[in-house]
Amino acid sequence: MELCVDGIKIETEGKGEPVLFVHADFVDGGMWRPVMSLLAEDYAVARFDKRGYGSSEPAAGPICRRRELETVVRALGVGHVHLVGCSNGGQSALDLTLEEPGLVRSLTLVNASPSGFQFEGEIPPEVAEMMAAAARGDRAAASELQIRIWFDGLGRDPDELPPEKLAARAEASRMNRAFVDRGTYGVADAAPLDPLDPPAVGRLSEVRAPTLVVSGSLDHSECRRAARALAAGIPGARLRIMEGCAHVPPLESPRDFAAILADFLGGAAA
Repeated sequence: MELCVDGIKIETEGKGEPVLFVHADFVDGGMWRPVMSLLAEDYAVARFDKRGYGSSEPAAGPICRRRELETVVRALGVGHVHLVGCSNGGQSALDLTLEEPGLVRSLTLVNASPSGFQFEGEIPPEVAEMMAAAARGDRAAASELQIRIWFDGLGRDPDELPPEKLAARAEASRMNRAFVDRGTYGVADAAPLDPLDPPAVGRLSEVRAPTLVVSGSLDHSECRRAARALAAGIPGARLRIMEGCAHVPPLESPRDFAAILADFLGGAAA
């Protein structure tokens, strides 16, 4: 079933406990399609494209992503949901959990960092190259560099990927190019509206929802440090490492991720 609320496209399928997936900011809600198909027999699964992504309306200005997420949760009309967010999708899921805990039955954070988390060290060369490409208007180069950074992971050669991961990489590239062409980050997220105050990084002990933290072994070291901080700071949180995956394990290895998530959701629902 498809819904459209405030210009946001939502897709749902299945029956059971409601699970809402929130995508990373360099792709769109399509990153969750393989995982949803694996879980739809046992759960009512839903995904959406944030404004400025996929089939949703373009962003017209700065957006508060946790408010956008709250709009989607309430539009589903199910009371509360199991929230599963990747990267900045996980950050907005955590922010909403802190602000509206009654809407969240459980929380899964995939390669996410809490709002207010300070990244340390030098900017990786690939990130500097990507920023330079974007500044000179080379969208194709900027998009390819984003895929190298976030899908391949630092140091992994895409020519060595097996066929199923190459197909997932091509899908990520398609989604990312649409995002880059729209200029969504500069319009909506470079200076986001109404950030959580105080930010989540100092409030992790307030989270009461059962929480799973998933970290890709090939993700950037600072993203892996953020995952460890989440797992250490959120009471009772469980940390799972997905070996051989970078920033988007649900797209890269959907069967393995779906198995991990189903195991966690079974316990959280009980």
